Amino acid sequence: MDSATSDRRETRQALSSTADNGLKIVIVGGFGVGKTTMVRSVSEIRPLNTEETMTKAGEGVDDTEGVAGKSATTVAFDFGRITLDAHNVLYLFGAPGQERFWFLWDRLFSGTLGAVVLVDTRRLADSWYAIDRLEHHGTPFVVACNDFGGPGHTAEEVREALDLPTEVPLVFCDARSRESGKDVLISLVRHLQTAALSHTPEPTP
Repeated sequence: MDSATSDRRETRQALSSTADNGLKIVIVGGFGVGKTTMVRSVSEIRPLNTEETMTKAGEGVDDTEGVAGKSATTVAFDFGRITLDAHNVLYLFGAPGQERFWFLWDRLFSGTLGAVVLVDTRRLADSWYAIDRLEHHGTPFVVACNDFGGPGHTAEEVREALDLPTEVPLVFCDARSRESGKDVLISLVRHLQTAALSHTPEPTP
């Protein structure tokens, strides 16, 4: 059995579990900010990736400033899964970052409970489109600043640059670390719980 067949069988087995409440989470952000890396690091199953080798055909189309060493790119989406308990699982979808694939985002947002906007603080402007689309869809989200080393920005500087409302959580993370990625998702779940409580109607007297 080849590895691709094994991967598909493993994914089907995971999806046919007894969990009866699947919660869809999307990880978005600019090109090369670490979305695929985060899905890989936190997923309990072998993640489904749609990465392809970058070729010269993409030169002049994809903006590779700041990610010159990147050799592969997501062309559809990444998929992973985390079990919360016997009845609840998170389904993780990593969206492609290049502008030419943005048309896929609106479809990925369908049925989404919440989102993580992954940010490279060296390229903050790359995150504006993701935040704009999430706000357009009314999708709750948190912002996670991925650690690429070197000088970065403070939380206050990032929040000001992205014009984030005070109620949107902002955290720092290392997308390569499973524990750090889980902390980001926990922050999102807590934010969703807070948002749900704030929209709960008052009981009628």
